[in-house]
Amino acid sequence: MSNDYLSIQELAQRLARDRRIIEKLAQKGAIPGQRIAGEWRFHQTEITHWLEQDLRTMGENELAVVESQHTNAQDGGSPIAQFMSPDTCEACLDAATKPSVLRELINVAGRTWHVWDAPAILKAIQEREEVMSTAFDNGVAVPHPRNPLSGALGQTTIAFGRTTSGIPFGGPRRSLTDLFFLVLAKDSRTHLRILARIARLLQVPDFTQHLRQIDDSADAADFILQTDASIELD
Repeated sequence: MSNDYLSIQELAQRLARDRRIIEKLAQKGAIPGQRIAGEWRFHQTEITHWLEQDLRTMGENELAVVESQHTNAQDGGSPIAQFMSPDTCEACLDAATKPSVLRELINVAGRTWHVWDAPAILKAIQEREEVMSTAFDNGVAVPHPRNPLSGALGQTTIAFGRTTSGIPFGGPRRSLTDLFFLVLAKDSRTHLRILARIARLLQVPDFTQHLRQIDDSADAADFILQTDASIELD
């Protein structure tokens, strides 16, 4: 079997769930999978895309498991502390539309000199947004390419931006969005690790409300990193 596929046992271990639950979800079509020679097989790319959406419905404990399952011993601490810096935070993003937000976020990420092919990254993010918006219903969006673009990046980068007012970004029930976390990962494992960590960050009480009140970029970075540091690593 190709390394692109996971067995039901491998997927259960990765998600820290009972294999019987995985099988029931697969039978219902809730998890993308297929039977090959009588055995369930799950394509890793399809599972990554499914998990991206499922993260929105998870609680803190489940998110901690997902982050842990996608963290290697050599990764060290939080991916937010590892891949985001004051240079990649902009508390007053000069943008008022969805296209301009994406362009400005890529410019902010480019301050690290790790964005090698900005047009390719922008196109990939726009294609991802066409499939389904990355906006949550709390005024936050986490735009990212559908698949990692390792050749377009020097290293994984996270950028944050805040617009002075909410804009239409495809949020549920036409809700407006003003907080943006751009995720540019070199590989799928790091990508999911970051998404799980950001989802945990967003569940910290009053985090988004306090972040909206910060107008200085350095202060916004400090607040994000300090809040992130308060979340336990599992």
